Amino acid sequence: MIAATGFADRTVALFGLGKSGLSTVRALEAGGARVVAWDDSEAKRAEAARAGVAVEDLTKRTWSDVAAFVLSPGVPLTHPEPHPTVKLAHEAGVEIIGDVELFQRAVRASDAGARIVAITGTNGKSTTTALIGHMVRRCGADAQVGGNIGKPVLELDPPKPTTVYVVEVSSYQIDLAPSLAPDVGVLLNITPDHIDRHGSIENYAAVKARLFAHQPADATAIIGVDDVYSMDICTAVSASRGPRVVPISVGKTLGRGVYVLDGTLYDGTGTQTVKAGDFRPLRTLAGAHNWQNAAAAYAVGRALGFSRDKILTAFESFPGLAHRMEIVAEEAGVRYVNDSKATNADAASKALATYDNIYWIIGGKAKAGGIETLGDYFPRIRRAYLIGAASDEFARTLEGKVDYVRCQTLDRAVEAAAEDAEAAEGAPRVVLLSPACASFDQFANFEERGEAFRTFVLKHLDAEGRATA
Repeated sequence: MIAATGFADRTVALFGLGKSGLSTVRALEAGGARVVAWDDSEAKRAEAARAGVAVEDLTKRTWSDVAAFVLSPGVPLTHPEPHPTVKLAHEAGVEIIGDVELFQRAVRASDAGARIVAITGTNGKSTTTALIGHMVRRCGADAQVGGNIGKPVLELDPPKPTTVYVVEVSSYQIDLAPSLAPDVGVLLNITPDHIDRHGSIENYAAVKARLFAHQPADATAIIGVDDVYSMDICTAVSASRGPRVVPISVGKTLGRGVYVLDGTLYDGTGTQTVKAGDFRPLRTLAGAHNWQNAAAAYAVGRALGFSRDKILTAFESFPGLAHRMEIVAEEAGVRYVNDSKATNADAASKALATYDNIYWIIGGKAKAGGIETLGDYFPRIRRAYLIGAASDEFARTLEGKVDYVRCQTLDRAVEAAAEDAEAAEGAPRVVLLSPACASFDQFANFEERGEAFRTFVLKHLDAEGRATA
């Protein structure tokens, strides 16, 4: 655990008693703070009280003694309207921060020499974070991976000179981290998402840009330039005379930076551009979107001082990220791919662009726009298997364009898709769970949905008496 310093013998109010909230309470108390906490959920309040947390209704207490207000990133800060506790904090003139801000302050105050790599973006940040963590470990440093993926940041090990913190940060977390200044900041891409929480795509992009706002001149900003919002941010950061900027791209040649053309990696960060490696053989980093992730990770490795050979060797042993184009099994010409983390159409497009002969399991709780934007990938799909609440909407979109079957539940979809793929002939076939939907109509989260997919696939193959390599 990292003790949250700076509030010894002072009162800190906290709202949101989920996993990160409880870890933040412990970190603040370890730093000597008095914490009063609240949550709208009675069950979470009861759980926290059993754990010894001082639970108090923040809407009914005075705020005159509160030194800071720590807000869970899942709670509205500005849109669609501020949570009532946010309004009270504003009225009392109390600063509003999150656990990432406490983490940044604690690491800086330690003066241990640890470095922070912070990764954000609409899509790909979890895979990129996991890949960077794997690379850092393989290159001999102490990788501490967490944030919006895995462990909450304050549950990571305390800083040491060899520590590299590899932290995934969402727009919500950046919004609550006003002094965040990573040694290496990574922005992969920006596409419309979380508009309900930021009010507009422009506000969303502005929050993402804050990742680089406080970086010193000896820091590095790695920024994807394949969408207009990220390109604009790259231009602005370059003009600010702040951190060193490394643009990254997949599909276009850059005058400077790191880019990938047809799977070949080029490094243009030095005096001349060199061909640095080949991503095409990397089985767990297939597809152009993963090449962007790998290009960003490569740029991070170089910024941290690792050699090209060590970085690329590390990529070869990367096992992949659970629920993101994860290969669950492969048997008799059929590959079973768990892409449950694809909770919107843009995320699903990455898997659809990677494979041909797809038996596509799709559906759940639809997001705005549905799958209308995926029409260019429909010729790759042999049949679609509709599940969940979005079935009617998606059937209307697919009608006359893609053959589909209404399965309603995931177990039926897996069985039907597997049987169809196994009966087909020719080129390798892919049974793909890439739902383009949230999971909340039938599952608690995308992880539970992905694990169910894995279970159903292995059960099917076991029933058929087949290997599940």
